[in-house]
Amino acid sequence: MELRILEASDAVIYQTLRLRGLQDHPEAFGSTYERESAFSTDTVADRIKPSEDRFVLGAFDEDGTLTGIVTFVRESSPKARHKGTVFGLYVTPGMRGQGIGQVLMQELLSRAKQLDGLEQLNLAVVSTNGRALKLYESIGFRTYGTERRALKWDGKYYDEDYMALKLN
Repeated sequence: MELRILEASDAVIYQTLRLRGLQDHPEAFGSTYERESAFSTDTVADRIKPSEDRFVLGAFDEDGTLTGIVTFVRESSPKARHKGTVFGLYVTPGMRGQGIGQVLMQELLSRAKQLDGLEQLNLAVVSTNGRALKLYESIGFRTYGTERRALKWDGKYYDEDYMALKLN
């Protein structure tokens, strides 16, 4: 497996995997397939283009196929720059259970710790997503609150747990 930060030139493969995740698990993400499938390749390229405060990590199998993604975004407000947010973790169904999510999160954590002044990572996860909760807890994230009815999809409500990991 190869891990690397995705570049704007990876927009097509990123969007393909992102849309798959939105289709397979619409309840797990704040966005929708319908919304993001309308994004142009240029829009996607702009969204994933790495910067000092934002990156998308990709996991590639031995054939060079993108099989997992996770995104980091640092807060932009001067009073919140000590925090960053993790979102959009997705691993293809055929590759789950092989530790790809763990490796992606560990690499994200390693890179985040190198950012000057970053003290905390936050994320939100659907409360019924036991696999994701277990992964995040194994890395050291702790739940600090739950938003009831945070998401609504197809007439059903989903609670979200808010989790944080202190880097210091």
